[in-house]
Amino acid sequence: MEWGMANRMAQLIQSDGHALFLPVDHGYFQGPTRRLEEPRKTIEPLLPYADAIFITRGVLRSSVDPDNTRPIILRVSGGTSVVGKDLANEGITTSMEEAIRLNASAVGISIFVGSDYEKETLLNLSKLVDEGERYGIPVMAVTAVGKGLEKRDARYLGLSCRIAAELGARVVKTYWCEDFERVVRGCPVPVVMAGGPHVDTELEVFEFVYDGMQKGAIGVNLGRNIWQNDFPVAMIKGIRAIIHQKATAKQAQELFSSEKEKEAKKS
Repeated sequence: MEWGMANRMAQLIQSDGHALFLPVDHGYFQGPTRRLEEPRKTIEPLLPYADAIFITRGVLRSSVDPDNTRPIILRVSGGTSVVGKDLANEGITTSMEEAIRLNASAVGISIFVGSDYEKETLLNLSKLVDEGERYGIPVMAVTAVGKGLEKRDARYLGLSCRIAAELGARVVKTYWCEDFERVVRGCPVPVVMAGGPHVDTELEVFEFVYDGMQKGAIGVNLGRNIWQNDFPVAMIKGIRAIIHQKATAKQAQELFSSEKEKEAKKS
């Protein structure tokens, strides 16, 4: 691995081999998502606890101070919305030159395996990898699931992750699922968890994060489970404890409860 690529990967994946990525890119297809209506207010208190942020160029420029940030994973795919015909019909929206200008440590792109636009999104990934390798910028592939495709089992996610790795992605973001070890075992590049099933409690989030870490994930790329929580700083601290301090789900819950009380007193 060339020095520039290795250096950027080291910015993202910490010395313990783990990573906590904070995605705040949801507006590129959802618009002003709940509790991300004013991105700066959402991002600023969470930034100290993230190893990198996954973000679009527009929100990066408008809502993140260049003198006080974390490594940037730049969202470079899009072109569709929740009110459009098919979320899977994405293209590349941001050039590699723009990523360099913005000093991105990596770029991220969605693939939609099994959709009508499978081929197009996989070729988008391949093209982006070619450009990323030329400039020493790693590509994170996101195994997205469109409106008409609700497959989140180990067989489907394992297929998607392996294809992303085969096409040259340096990191793959995918969903947690039952038998998650099958997904990780079949993917020869680092895997981060995008989320899991819908859950009702913080403990359930900590449990699937802990389970995924035990089964081979290097970390998470969690957004809504953090910043849509009533106590987002407490939530990210609990998740960070699992990723970087080898905390159990129960220990993360205890930390969350303690930090929640502190946040409540301040408000």
